[in-house]
Amino acid sequence: MANDSILNVLGISGSLRAKSFNSGALRAAQDLAPDGMSIEIADISGVPLYNDDVEAEGMPDAVVQLRGQIAAADGLLIVTPEYNYSIPGVLKNAIDWASRPPEQPFDGKPMAIMGASPGGSGTMRCQYQLRQAFVFLNGLIMNRPEVMISGAGALFDDDAHLTDQHTRERISTCLESFASWIRARQTPA
Repeated sequence: MANDSILNVLGISGSLRAKSFNSGALRAAQDLAPDGMSIEIADISGVPLYNDDVEAEGMPDAVVQLRGQIAAADGLLIVTPEYNYSIPGVLKNAIDWASRPPEQPFDGKPMAIMGASPGGSGTMRCQYQLRQAFVFLNGLIMNRPEVMISGAGALFDDDAHLTDQHTRERISTCLESFASWIRARQTPA
C-alpha cells in the first residue's frame, strides 16, 4: 500500500452501554481522524460467549464478520473501560473468538489502545493487560502516546459526546502517531 492511500482503521469499543464514555471517545476519534485515515466502528454486541462446542459447529456469523473486519483493516483501535482492574468481559470474549485459528487476524496488525474512566487511573491496568494479551497474538501495539482519560464524567456530556478540548487534542495527537505507526509497518506495494 502506498503511503498516500487511505488508512482503514477498525475501532472497537470495550463497552456495550449506549452512553459509554469509551464509545463516545471512539466516536470522537472517528471525527478527529487525520487526513488519510478512516475509522469504521465494529459492533461486538452480537458475539456470543465463547464455547468450544459452538466453534466446533462453525464460527457464528458475528465472529466471522468481526474476524473479516479485523483482517481487512490497516490498523485496529481499541477504546475500552476497565472493569475490576481488568479487561471487560465483552471485549475479552470478542478477542478470544477472533483469535481462534486458522489465520487469527491480530498477527502483525498495527494497534492502538485508549480508554476512559470516571476514576483516576484512566483504564491503565486494562490497557496493560491488553498489551500482554496481544504480545501472544503478535499484535503490533503502539507504545506512545498513551491515552488514559481519567475523570471522564466531567469531559463528556449526558449523551457521551466528548466536550473537553484538551482530551480531543490528545486523541488527535494519538491518531496522528497511529497513522505513522501503521504506515511504517506496511509492506511497499
